[in-house]
Amino acid sequence: MSEPTLPIKSLDARYYTDPAIYKAEQLGVLARTWQFAGHVSQLKQPGDYFCFDIAGESLFCIKTQAGDIKGYFNVCQHRAHQLLKGSGNTTLVVCPYHAWSYELTGELRSGPNIKSVPGFDKESICLNEIRVENFCGFLFANLDPLAKPMSEWYPNVAEELSAFVPDIDRLEAVEWVTAEEKCNWKVSVENYSECYHCQLNHPTFANGIVKASTYDIQPQGYCLRHTTECQNLDKMSYPIDVNANEFAGHYSSWFLWPMTSFQVYPGNVLNTYHWRPVDHENVVIHRGWFGTEEADKSMLRQLAVQDRETTVEEDVHLVESVQRGLNSRGYTPGPLVLDPNHGVKSEHSIAALQRWMREAVDE
Repeated sequence: MSEPTLPIKSLDARYYTDPAIYKAEQLGVLARTWQFAGHVSQLKQPGDYFCFDIAGESLFCIKTQAGDIKGYFNVCQHRAHQLLKGSGNTTLVVCPYHAWSYELTGELRSGPNIKSVPGFDKESICLNEIRVENFCGFLFANLDPLAKPMSEWYPNVAEELSAFVPDIDRLEAVEWVTAEEKCNWKVSVENYSECYHCQLNHPTFANGIVKASTYDIQPQGYCLRHTTECQNLDKMSYPIDVNANEFAGHYSSWFLWPMTSFQVYPGNVLNTYHWRPVDHENVVIHRGWFGTEEADKSMLRQLAVQDRETTVEEDVHLVESVQRGLNSRGYTPGPLVLDPNHGVKSEHSIAALQRWMREAVDE
């Protein structure tokens, strides 16, 4: 007689509460995976730049005179002062500490009195570059120079996303929503990556946007692909034309491990999530809403407000409660609900996600 199959249990609490594990993630998975940096619409002119953080590192993207987009560590090669803040435009990258200046392509241009130094080799000094990929207009960065391209990490996603959003090459950010969550970043990512909780906790999303009963999530490389049917038109919380194109009446989401997601709401409305950990028990989520120049921006802004006041706010309370529970001596990890038929009440997506989380720390 064969042994009975034991249920797969959720991760131990230490994966979410131990600062040493978070430190290992900063040095490992968060530095060696593709992370959301920004959007090409932020870099329209040569010299346009914006700063961002990944794995505890300050970085920036900048557009060169040749029109290329470069990414660099945001640190002067002289005595380590940070070079830029926020976003803006510059003809040279000038360190505010001692005025060493760099070309937009990273080479040292000049520095006060450097010619007086015997043997000073200006050509050997350059900003340290990071890898940047343009993914359907969205810029992703990776601190690992040997990382595989995004097409291998996330097969078919760029093609599917472009099909769901026909005007994806002409998008700009219309609205940004930010929320602070007092939880480990993986708690928030897990919450995003299942809809087991949606009908009970997200009435606006489950009844006014999608048919939650049809929700399903399947792995696709290091991507979790969410699909569901559009809610009945008489129940939709905003107007859509389901006949506008092939996917106008569909909802789909692509979560890109470890902390970026594209969501396409019915009506081909694209919004994004990206997570920025603060420490082992705090994370900030950024929600972007994108449209073309001629898009109905008032509708997009209304959706952003609706989403912030409903789904986002509801999730803040859920994930913060989970984090408190993970810190309880009374918690013992329970079995995941892995329905062989998958569907909205199955946690197959969490099993895949937790496998990646375990691999990131234990291997």
